[in-house]
Order: sequence, then C-alpha cells, then structure tokens
Amino acid sequence: MSRPIQATVSVSALRHNYAVAKRAALQSKVFAVVKANAYGHGIERVTRALVRADGFATVELDGAVATRERGFAEPILLLEGFFAPAELPVIAAADLAVAVHGDEQLRMLEAWRPARPLDVFFKINTGMNRLGFSVESARGQLERLRSSGVAKSITLMAHFATADGPEGIEEAMRRFNQATHGIDLACSLANTAAIFAHPESHADVARLGIGVYGATPFAERSAQALGLKPAMTLTSELIAIQELAAGESVGYGGTFRSAGAMRVGVVACGYADGYPRHAPSGTPVVVGGVRTKTAGRVSMDMITVDLTPVAAARVGTPVTLWGEGLPIDEVASAAGTVGYELMCAVAARVPFMDAA
Repeated sequence: MSRPIQATVSVSALRHNYAVAKRAALQSKVFAVVKANAYGHGIERVTRALVRADGFATVELDGAVATRERGFAEPILLLEGFFAPAELPVIAAADLAVAVHGDEQLRMLEAWRPARPLDVFFKINTGMNRLGFSVESARGQLERLRSSGVAKSITLMAHFATADGPEGIEEAMRRFNQATHGIDLACSLANTAAIFAHPESHADVARLGIGVYGATPFAERSAQALGLKPAMTLTSELIAIQELAAGESVGYGGTFRSAGAMRVGVVACGYADGYPRHAPSGTPVVVGGVRTKTAGRVSMDMITVDLTPVAAARVGTPVTLWGEGLPIDEVASAAGTVGYELMCAVAARVPFMDAA
C-alpha cells in the first residue's frame, strides 16, 4: 500500500480558466504559460488539455521542443530566450519564438547564420528591472535586431511588476510608450493580473500564467471572484488520531498546546510532499468535508490537525490540503507565501492523477 496522498488535476478546470481569460482579453491572443512544468501541474498534461490555445510560453527549451514534437502548431515562446549559441539551431528547427532581452543575446544573433529566421519578442524594461533593454537604449538595440536579419517577425514585449496592486501599470505603460512611440509592431504586455484589471494593456498577445491554474494574482480579489476554478487538488487521509489532555503538546518543539481535552488527527502529508513547513498552527484544512485548521509544526511526512469540529473523523477520513473546496491562495496566505510557490513545490513522490 502506498501513502494516501495524491494530487488531482482537472482538465475541465484548465480549459474553463483559459476560456475565462480569453473572454477577458477580448481580441487579444492568449498564450498559456507552462514554465516550471506548468506550475507543477505537468507540462504534457496541460498542453494536451489546452491544445486549442493561441500559444504557449515557457522558459525550458526541452519542454518547448517536446510540446512542438507532440504536434502543437501554434507559437511557443521561450520567455527568457536562449542562453548559448548552441541552442539557436535547436530553437530554429522547432520553430520556437524567443524573447531577446540583452546585449549578449543580440551579439549571439549577429554572429549566427540561420537556416531559418526566428520569431522574436523584443523585451523592454519598463520598471521591473530584471530583464529587458532600457527605455533609452531600446530603439538602437531594436535596429540592431532588425539589421541582423535573423528575425522573421518582431513583437515588442514588456512585463508588469505591479499590475496586481494599487500602483497599477500607468508608469510602466508610460515608459513602454516612450520607448516605442512611432514603431508599428505587434505588442505583448499583459500578464494574468493585467488581463483582468487593465484592459488598456491587452494589445496583441497576452500571457496567462497563474490564471490558467485557477489561482489569483491579487491580494484582494479571489480566484472565485475572477470566475476561475482550481486545477490542482491535493488530498490525503488521516492515518492516526491522538487524544490530548489539557496542556499537552503535539509535534516537534511542542509549539501547540491544547487548551482542553481534544482530538488531533495525523495527516499523511508533510514538507517532503511540498506542504510548506513554515505554515503555522491555524492554517486551514478540510477534513471529511469540514473546515478545520492545523495544530502544531509541519514535519517531513505528517501534519497534525484539530478535529474538534469533525466529530465523525476516523482513520481513513479524507483530507483536502488545497484545491476543490479550499482555495490554494488561502493556504498560501496563512503560510506567508503565494499560491504559485505551493503549486510548484509539490514533490515528485506525490502521485498525480487526471480528472475530467
């Protein structure tokens, strides 16, 4: 018998979420972002589910090539571009699009003699200060790209640092417009937050990341409010029940002590499965369909939960750690992190199952 923990991914939820974002993006094409093994959901699973998407975006070359080899004909964008000249023939052979964001990449392109030119997304730094050409240098660098003869198409690209917050995108859009004034090229600007909150940024191609998977980029707007459904549900079972007397502790460090007599359930899930070790007592969990909370420190293979509101709980009672019935964003917020991290952190030892 294997441990009862498993992750289930809903194909219908993936398709629903993409359709919701597609409607919100109006006339824009929408690329589904499938980097980091599709945010932990499995890139093959997600790309097959979204085979009718306008395109995909990732950072891993092998995943992009495998997606193309499975027969996906629409654009596949490498969001960080390429890292060495040896990758360029592979990228060209698979007909992948690349982000170009720095002088080193431009020099590699200028030295290359391609058998097939590339679709290039020319990235401009509008304030996030990670990747991209500065507003001041963008025009000159764009001319270098054009002169290199390696681009069969060029799309102007930027990424928003604060589309999910009160600062919004006004300053980033001002910088982008300054850098691109009078340049007539397609544009790719909007991330998930901008798709739902900033229609002025939709442009030609939007990039849907966390929204594909049914979580929210916003602190104050839930996934449900956006019309999204959780794609991943992480479940397990109770494998033991302990009866605590008043004042007794549970777990490493004795960080939780019972105020009175209580039952504590032991769940087969721990930080080696991807559950956040730093999740404090009180993190929400669902046991037997009843919402309750964790009690004590998360250990490698187990967490302990308060069974006070779950009188019927027994060994074998099902437990939902996040997903259907318990938004991943609630768990992440309680643990002081974001849903993105929890999705990506599910361990390889956790089996994944497909659901309709």
